[in-house]
Amino acid sequence: MAEKQEKEKYKEMLDQLYEHVKQVKITERFEIPKVQGFVEGNKTIITNFSQICSALRRKPEHLGKFLSRELAVQTTIEAERLIFNRKLSSGIINEKIQKYVNEFVICPECKKPDTELIKEDRLSFVRCLACGAKHSVRSKI
Repeated sequence: MAEKQEKEKYKEMLDQLYEHVKQVKITERFEIPKVQGFVEGNKTIITNFSQICSALRRKPEHLGKFLSRELAVQTTIEAERLIFNRKLSSGIINEKIQKYVNEFVICPECKKPDTELIKEDRLSFVRCLACGAKHSVRSKI
């Protein structure tokens, strides 16, 4: 009998505690992998480029072309790597990838990364698979 009363008292105390504790919402599940690579002579080689493209669910050619234009440097995609024909810091490359994500991956309406790039006629759009929104993006990279 005493054991049953202790369990009820314990449950009651837990309920009181939960009333005073703030509910924590699960934050962003989407994380962009940081650039991993090295400098070899005059070239910067990103070794985890295919992993980054896979996480963003975008074609390596599209992201590579964007980075090439943003950083004003010639790029080459070799197997799973991206090669810049210039020495670049990983911080600058990460900033440009973040800019790409904001423009071509994240939905402006619901802020989720569950999007796809579609092309209609000569225009490119980001279509959100979560909320159904469709927004135009610059088609020429």
